Amino acid sequence: MKKIIVALTALTLTGCAIGISPDSPKEQSSAETVNVEVKKQDLSKLSKTKLGYGQGVITDEKNRTTGALDFNKRYGELGAKAIDTDDKKITLTFDQGYENGYTAKILDTLKEKKIRAVFFLVKDYAEKNPDLVKRMIDEGHIIGNHSVHHYSMPTLDAKTCESEIMDMHKYIKDKFGYEMKLFRPPMGEFSEQSLTVTKNCGYETVMWSFAYADWDTKAQPEEHKAAKKLVGAAHEGAIYLLHSVSKTNAQILGSVIDGIRAKGFEFN
Repeated sequence: MKKIIVALTALTLTGCAIGISPDSPKEQSSAETVNVEVKKQDLSKLSKTKLGYGQGVITDEKNRTTGALDFNKRYGELGAKAIDTDDKKITLTFDQGYENGYTAKILDTLKEKKIRAVFFLVKDYAEKNPDLVKRMIDEGHIIGNHSVHHYSMPTLDAKTCESEIMDMHKYIKDKFGYEMKLFRPPMGEFSEQSLTVTKNCGYETVMWSFAYADWDTKAQPEEHKAAKKLVGAAHEGAIYLLHSVSKTNAQILGSVIDGIRAKGFEFN
């Protein structure tokens, strides 16, 4: 059966260095921080040019988007990926900018289907929805860092970029006892410098190998067309980007999971 999915660094920017436990999410929540050797790195020589990520529509013989594969090749050394080339499982990820009343239903479906997803949170979401965040953690999902303010990371100076990551890290650790290790840059925008700052903070940058227009709550995609698109996009190592504000996603998630499994794939 084919399968689909969905560190640490010793480098530091100014003092940004954390240890991340390799344990499972539940074990992570209570794990003590591991000491990481701190080394200095000059970021001034790294490009600050803002780049926007998109997986594109071109696929290879395994139905993998070539944009995601190219991203891995270009930025893998900076602790960034858009597809899991070393794991055949599919990973479902959800960006949590604000709550629109569908996350509980999504969590219900994931629990029923026995799937662990990744939820990338901004600080405002975590502050306003602590019960949902706690449920995500308690049910074994992975909590990812989506920054404090949802700024475009490459537009920030290195120190502010670091603060956007580490202030959110500290809030989740202090409030929920959970230590995050995955980061998704807002809007998929990045630079060589911002990826390096992220890596120096002990984080892996996670983009995606599939996404579609699901974020506009006033123009939701038709359910049958959306389901066909999501199932048809399945590929080894896929990282799906979905938005929990989408009514369509909440309604079709169960059937999409069943459809992907029927094609011989499995989830993380």
